[in-house]
Amino acid sequence: MTKTAYDFSVQRLDGSEAHLSEYRGKVLLVVNVASKCGFTPQYEGLEALYRSYQDRGLVVMGFPCNQFGAQEPGSAEDIAGFCSTTYNVTFPMFAKVDVNGEGAHPFYAWLKKGAPGGLGTEAIKWNFSKFLVGRDGKVLNRYASTTTPEGLRSDIEKALA
Repeated sequence: MTKTAYDFSVQRLDGSEAHLSEYRGKVLLVVNVASKCGFTPQYEGLEALYRSYQDRGLVVMGFPCNQFGAQEPGSAEDIAGFCSTTYNVTFPMFAKVDVNGEGAHPFYAWLKKGAPGGLGTEAIKWNFSKFLVGRDGKVLNRYASTTTPEGLRSDIEKALA
């Protein structure tokens, strides 16, 4: 059976479990985030996308990751405080995960198979890599860290249509 995003469970930043089936029928923008990265200001753009499109069915999902330059060293409380006070993040944030290697979260392993990167590589290269998942729970596209949230608007609008 081919899996969809809705077949996975993840942990929320507060430690509670989230079944992704609660987002069935939504468009998901899944991002591995970090607080001390050159791309961290993208939080502002991600929040802007969420506020623009949440009523139409977009859910931005932040997954802190400390695998790239140890740029997310904080605890869940540190991350929540930073996101809230620095960028007024209101989109769902999840527990810190590994996105590459043996310990990669199964949801991320599935995302990478669904949308390999350049030259077919599955590895995520850096923080703020993004995956767009359609309302059917299947991966639509993968975007590099350098793709700004604003640069995703047309693809998000197509997915929401």
